[in-house]
Amino acid sequence: MKWDDVALVILAASGCLTLLLTQVSEVLSRLPQIIRAWRRVRDELSGGTGPGPEEPSGPGGGQDEA
Repeated sequence: MKWDDVALVILAASGCLTLLLTQVSEVLSRLPQIIRAWRRVRDELSGGTGPGPEEPSGPGGGQDEA
């Protein structure tokens, strides 16, 4: 194995590692959105008894009353 081959293997491995870390970072940054979407799906499948994303919960509906 020549030094050129070693250098190419190192470059390829670092490129693959960078790509993998970038993809993991993207998935982790979107994880809260994925969890919220999954909860909405579960709520809809169970009959939609919980408040929707547009409907604020709590007394007064979360709106300012004038």
